[in-house]
Amino acid sequence: MNKFRRITLATLLGGVAAGIGFKAFGQGGRHGPMDPARLEERVDRMLKHLYVEIDATEEQKRRLEPIVKQAARDLAPMRGSLHAGRRQAIELLTHDTIDPAALEELRARHLQLADEASRRLTRALADAAEVLTPAQRKELAAHFARRHGRWHG
Repeated sequence: MNKFRRITLATLLGGVAAGIGFKAFGQGGRHGPMDPARLEERVDRMLKHLYVEIDATEEQKRRLEPIVKQAARDLAPMRGSLHAGRRQAIELLTHDTIDPAALEELRARHLQLADEASRRLTRALADAAEVLTPAQRKELAAHFARRHGRWHG
């Protein structure tokens, strides 16, 4: 695969990742961690929209569901840990004396967790890409490009 095609595929998968992340985890953060049942409901709802968008076959639905649901379950605790790390950083910065070693340790943990989450998401995206046709991947990329424009345009 030439470099341009690899970059294009990586961009497509990044868009899919962002969309899945926003849809699946959209209610966390300010409102606290999402309980597993609610996460499952949000993933189911997101998958229904995804299936319509790409005109998924029953076989594709059967194969995509466990990929996406397991990734969501694996990533949910990581998301909470990333938020906790941000809160810790704010707390460390409010002390009268700043502890550079504590900040560095927190930074290193945060990067390690982000890398772990990125690896897990990349594995799920690669698995999902194997299920979709090239035309479906292009349609999905166009869908996320339209959504991105609406969010930032």
